[in-house]
Amino acid sequence: MSLTRLLQLASPALPVGAYTYSQGLEWAIEAGTVKDEATVLQWIADQLEWNLGRFEAPLLHKMMKGGEIAELDAQYLASRETAELRAETLQMGHSLARLISDLKENIAVPPASTFMGAWSAVAVAWQIEPREALTVWLWSWAENQTMAALKAVPLGQAAGQRILLEIGSRIPSVVERALALDEDSTSNFAPGFAIACARHETQYSRLFRS
Repeated sequence: MSLTRLLQLASPALPVGAYTYSQGLEWAIEAGTVKDEATVLQWIADQLEWNLGRFEAPLLHKMMKGGEIAELDAQYLASRETAELRAETLQMGHSLARLISDLKENIAVPPASTFMGAWSAVAVAWQIEPREALTVWLWSWAENQTMAALKAVPLGQAAGQRILLEIGSRIPSVVERALALDEDSTSNFAPGFAIACARHETQYSRLFRS
């Protein structure tokens, strides 16, 4: 059952609205920084390495280990550097909490949680191992980023699969490092990402909400 639950959390069909966000990628495409398969791969790989792998994944691990959820949730919300990123995680957290309620699952999702806070609560309740949960968290994010690139660059389906194949090969080592990373070594310092997200808020023509 834990495997099927894991796949359910990983599925792009999870109705929380993740597909409507690009997290600054759309602006990077508009600016010409991301323009083809190679630059899409570089953008996603850099985010995986320097942002998610060194901050989000370790933080998710702390939540699943039974850390102070409210404090960790607030820390994650504070790390959302733009209004769009903040709105994104709160909307998705609310949608996931509502979904769990609609499914009649007896899971205590803290009110007004970020998406990570709500997601970690569900993963723990469904008895998903942290290593597997971190893998799924990173994979789901990478898949959403790739799908955004397919629509906005645009790229073909084969290019998307090549990108996911390469990113997928990197995720296991990112997970292992995240599991071992101490608090003093975590960081989400990614100024290019923050600038892209901020610029997206005033982008004239766009497909995505962030």
